[in-house]
This record gives sequence, structure tokens and C-alpha cells, in this order.
Amino acid sequence: MTDELDAAQRRVEQVLLGGDRLYTRQETCDKAGVSLARAEGLWRALGFATVPDDAVVFTAADVEALRATDELMSAGILEPDLTIATARMLGQHLSRLAEWQVDLLRDVLTANPELAADERALGRFVEGLVPALERIQNHAWRRHLAAFAGRALARSDELESVSEVVGFADMVGFTTFTRRSNEAELVSVVDKFDALTAEVVADNRGRIVKMLGDEVMFVADSPAQGAEIALTMLERADADPDLPSLRAGMAYGYVVNRFGDVYGSVVNIAARLTSVARPGTVMVSRELADELAELGPYTVRHRRPVSVRGFSRLRLSVLRRSDEEVPSIPLVPDTPRRGRR
Repeated sequence: MTDELDAAQRRVEQVLLGGDRLYTRQETCDKAGVSLARAEGLWRALGFATVPDDAVVFTAADVEALRATDELMSAGILEPDLTIATARMLGQHLSRLAEWQVDLLRDVLTANPELAADERALGRFVEGLVPALERIQNHAWRRHLAAFAGRALARSDELESVSEVVGFADMVGFTTFTRRSNEAELVSVVDKFDALTAEVVADNRGRIVKMLGDEVMFVADSPAQGAEIALTMLERADADPDLPSLRAGMAYGYVVNRFGDVYGSVVNIAARLTSVARPGTVMVSRELADELAELGPYTVRHRRPVSVRGFSRLRLSVLRRSDEEVPSIPLVPDTPRRGRR
């Protein structure tokens, strides 16, 4: 049985790598015409372990990828430092995608043990699956590329430095929930939270920056879009008996965009506001409150400044819809209920 599994593993690897392992790292560099130092830097940035000098682990596809990257750098399209940073970003995101897809494949094989035991059948299955995944991923990438390119070209300001709404929303009491829940219950809640946030953010033309377990970080171009995202997420979570209550914090101002992430004091303020928000409440910075106060659908109620990590007197407001009855909300404490990551 072990020999059959080894043969199946080799077959799957051959399909996924696009060929056999033929070259050592020095041989790969020689064939691509790239220095060993440059190749090793890219390899590590992509998240792959350094291999011994005599290990035959590289394929013809590795040679072509290395050659293509070097041509972009030689043409001045990619600066060396930018290439390494780009490789690091790709490696981090694609490794997570690959891990999820392998988990999916493992579930399929567990449900169909006869497939895993038949090397040829498994090979045919993977050969059909990989091109389909590639087409889907390529299509999604092109659609996102078109959407972001349209937004970037429509702006007259710097592409990396803009004013945006940055928001966080997290599930209240999630740590306690993980201690008293089994794996299936935990997966179900996380999946529901992920689906809810993805739908709401997309419907309101925002963008998810990252998911952090029980928390989502998002950005929006306008205060109104940000307000709709936060309020709708809390409303939908409240209507779902299987989801814990959410709380959210948002701030508006100058941020730096780089490789899909955002940086700046606005991000820190939004995180701190989330940490002091009550369950079912959206806390916003005073700057964002001033923007939203001019819009009819929303009501902002100012609260006294609070002291949080990094900000001695953070001014904040509670955001609600105008047609809601605004109850008397206790003032937030001077320290967060629980720290941010």
C-alpha cells in the first residue's frame, strides 16, 4: 500500500510541477542565465526553503519562470527591490490558497478512497482539475486587475497615497466561543462570517484587506460606502442566530497602499475604535463623523475622548442610521475591553 501511495504522490507532483525534477539550483541558474544570488533571493522571498547544492528539485518550468523574471528586471520594468517585495507578497498569498486547495483535495480523496489507491485514476483527476483551477484563478485575477486599474486611472492623486475609510469588524466573545465549541461548530461560524463580510463589502464597492480569524479589515473609497459596509455587517450578523454579535470601528483619512495592504495612523485609529466599541455598535473617528453628519441616512452621536494604546485622547462617535431610535449608550471605558492583534 505504501508503494502505491508513493507512486500516486509522485504522479500528482509531476502533474502539479509541470514535469520531472531535473536540475540542481546551480544548473537551474545556468540554464536561465541568472546569478545564483538573485535566484536564491527570489526563492526565499516566495517562501520556499533553501535546498542543498546537490539536490535535484527544479524543473524546466522553474527555469522558464526564473528567466522571465530576470528579463523583466533587465528591461527596467521591475526594480530588484520591488521584485523581491512582489515575490514575497505572491508567496504569502498563494501559499494560503494552495493550502486550502490541498485540504479540498484531501477531502475528495477521503470521500473516494478508491481514487487515492489508483495511481492512473488519480493522475487523470489531477490533470483535469489543475487546468480548471488555473482558468478560474486567471479569470478572477484579470477581473480584479481590471477593477483596480479602472479605479487607479480615474484618480488624479498619487496611486499609493489616498484618503480612504479604513474599518475593522470582529465577532464579540469569539475567544470564549472557541473554548466551548467543537471543530465543526467553529468552522461553520468562521465560514459564515467570511461569507457575510465578503458579500457586504463587495456589494458596497469596498475591498477586504485581510481576514484575521474573528476579524475583518476593509477599506472603502467614500465615507458613505464605509458606513454602509459596517452597519450592514452588524445588522446581518444580528439577524443570524448562528453568528455572534459584531462590533466595528472606522476612521477616515490619508493612508498608504502597498501590495494590497494599507498603512498609517488611520489604520491604528480604526483598530483602537473597534477595541472600545460595544457589541452591535459602530465607532467612528471624529473626522469620519464630521463627513457622515452631512449625509441624510446617518446619525452620529459624539462621545467623550478615550485613552487607548498610542492615543491619549482619541475623539470618537457612535454611528447609526437616521431612522433608528438612538438609546443612551454608556460611555466607553478608558481602556479597551481586549487588545488588538
